[in-house]
Amino acid sequence: MKRKILLPTDFSKNAWQAISYALKIYKNETCDFYILNVFSGASNLMENLMFMEPESELYETAKLESENGLAKILDKLTLKDYHKSKHHFKPVSIHNTVVEAIKTTVDEKDIDMIVMGTKGKTRSRAKVFGSIAVEVMEKIRNCPVIVVPELAEHFLPKEIVFPTGFKTPFKKRELNHLINLTKSCGATIRVLHISTKDTLSKKQTGNKALLQEYFKDVPYTFHTLSKMDIPTAIKCFVESRDSNMIAFINKKHAFFGSILTHPLVKTIGSNSRVPILVMHDWKN
Repeated sequence: MKRKILLPTDFSKNAWQAISYALKIYKNETCDFYILNVFSGASNLMENLMFMEPESELYETAKLESENGLAKILDKLTLKDYHKSKHHFKPVSIHNTVVEAIKTTVDEKDIDMIVMGTKGKTRSRAKVFGSIAVEVMEKIRNCPVIVVPELAEHFLPKEIVFPTGFKTPFKKRELNHLINLTKSCGATIRVLHISTKDTLSKKQTGNKALLQEYFKDVPYTFHTLSKMDIPTAIKCFVESRDSNMIAFINKKHAFFGSILTHPLVKTIGSNSRVPILVMHDWKN
């Protein structure tokens, strides 16, 4: 089955790292890679909307710069021999806000996965995730996203940490992307429960059994940590095992809340070598 992968780029180093990471993850699969650049000619959003009319000088200049940048990426992929027979690259240049452009492309191209960097050209060292990556993780709810930190090590994930409190029953279709990625990379899922009580409730036990059923075709193990807050527990677990990825299901208004300030995301993000797979529940 052909996969459709969206690779947003602002032509930064981190964006290129995310592209390289995606190509390694899907190296053995038939894929259409849509390389998306969103262009604008003004730093102010209102100015952008007012003066960036098609055929205006400002619009055409920005559009040409975007198309030339995408052409350079295609040339770079060819020179580095990334043009495998199973991989096809399609440049996409759009004038819009980044999140709206990604939403449009996901819908129109029926995208299976977004892979992007955490920070772009205007990255701030004070922030774990750039504002665009944060918005995509939170607002693009019909497509999973892998965010790749600047310092991520570019090899296939062999151990994917999946934290859960067993409090909410998952649907198998919510976990399909994690299961497929695990199979594709030959990885193992480490289900991490941060406990506050000595035993699981009846509901939690049932939800754990559901995960066992869903993960029956992939390698997985269960782990428990206690007497630690959730962000610290995840960070310690990942660092102690040298895990390669963290996977979440972002339940709207429940898990991330305000992702910009949530201590969980900040703490996890401080381990800047670990990509994060963000999936979404099917209720929103």
